[in-house]
Amino acid sequence: MVAALLLLAGCASSGVMDKQAAAPESPKPAATAELDPAAQREHDRILAAYNGAYEDPRIEPLVNQTVEKLVAASDRPDLHYRVTLLNSPVVNAFALPSGHLYVTRGLVALANDSSELASVMSHEMAHVIAHHAEMREDRVRQVALVSRLANGVLSDPEVGALALAKSKIALASFSRTQEFEADGIGVGIAARAGFDAYGASRFLTSLGRDSEMRQSAQSNIDPRAPDFLSSHPATPERVRNAQTSARQVAAQGGGERERQAYLAAIDGMVYGDDPSEGLVRGRHFLHPKLGFTFVAPEGFTLDNTAQAILGVKEGGGQALRLDVVRVPNEQSLADYLNSGWIENIDTKSIETTTISGFPAATANAKGDQWSFRLFAVRFGSDVYRFIFAAKHMAPEIDRAFRDSVASFRRMSIAESKAARPLRLRVVTVGNGDTVEQLASRMAVVDHKAERFRILNGLEPGDRLNPGDMVKIVVE
Repeated sequence: MVAALLLLAGCASSGVMDKQAAAPESPKPAATAELDPAAQREHDRILAAYNGAYEDPRIEPLVNQTVEKLVAASDRPDLHYRVTLLNSPVVNAFALPSGHLYVTRGLVALANDSSELASVMSHEMAHVIAHHAEMREDRVRQVALVSRLANGVLSDPEVGALALAKSKIALASFSRTQEFEADGIGVGIAARAGFDAYGASRFLTSLGRDSEMRQSAQSNIDPRAPDFLSSHPATPERVRNAQTSARQVAAQGGGERERQAYLAAIDGMVYGDDPSEGLVRGRHFLHPKLGFTFVAPEGFTLDNTAQAILGVKEGGGQALRLDVVRVPNEQSLADYLNSGWIENIDTKSIETTTISGFPAATANAKGDQWSFRLFAVRFGSDVYRFIFAAKHMAPEIDRAFRDSVASFRRMSIAESKAARPLRLRVVTVGNGDTVEQLASRMAVVDHKAERFRILNGLEPGDRLNPGDMVKIVVE
């Protein structure tokens, strides 16, 4: 039950899009590059899922010029790719059948030079060039056929389940093959375009370390988050494969990295949440656009996903979700809690109250392994739903949940104006500067030194040299 509650945050991998999208047809030549209605609808859905496009007069030319070099060096230099920089902190990149390439600012922030960015974009172009989607669609149809057979023909459910499981394993294995092939093709394209062929292995290494850190912190809240690793696994084997591909086409240290120009272009870019989608600041969540704020219980880590604010307590055993719905004004909040939007409500526990002057109602619910404290708060024309979950509900835990909801209030005009996003700043390493010293300047709550190393592609034992350019996160 808690899985259903906490994993309902909308994201690409739950149906908005296929992030490994390559086309059964090649991108159109430049003369006919306008999106057809179906591609335009998919483009609009992507923009909605990723908070629109991110406009930056320095980064956009950087990305476009990188792609232009890759196209010229590819097997299909006649093809035209349209590039959109997405306003999302998640790390992702993908392509549409129309030849439209997408990359998030989160990915641009994680990369450390143009060769790393080029490795990602050439990888996505490779999915298109290799017609992976066309082959994968055949596999999807086979899985659908086996599913119908298992569900409608086989009398033994265990046999049917085994057949379905085997078909899904085959599909996953096929996707893995696609990834390795796209890596090899992409490394070749990047090298021919003059980029450092080892950019792919460096970026995949950073990506894997970033994923491990997030999983140990907060991203385990929503494993379907729309990031690159959802469909592009960064395994050690894949890093080794990228290194092998690089050695086949170029010597170590060859090719351009353009690190200084790259860092200059991303200096000052937005990092993390955008104010239009709300800001996470430790246990505090602020939404200047909607005009509210609240504080999660002690020990919680928050994650701002596309459709909900999710949180887990360090050590596990407690979680929360906040989302917003429309409820008719004539329907009382007590009736809404009992309307069936969540099962196993204890109707005797329903009570009406006020939160910071706003009408509210609360109730308890009980699952097999989890207990829930529910709140519905009417704020303007919307109703905000708090769902707190605990494996072992105790009076002090319930009080902490109630105190958290009691912190929900309207933001002042001054608070709204002061709510600004975090940004990347590129600084020069001075004499005596250490990782720990520079990391202490990072405007992040936890794992400062680890985040600093990952953000700058530094291994645990790497040291800084005076004159190096590095990224930090500032307010």
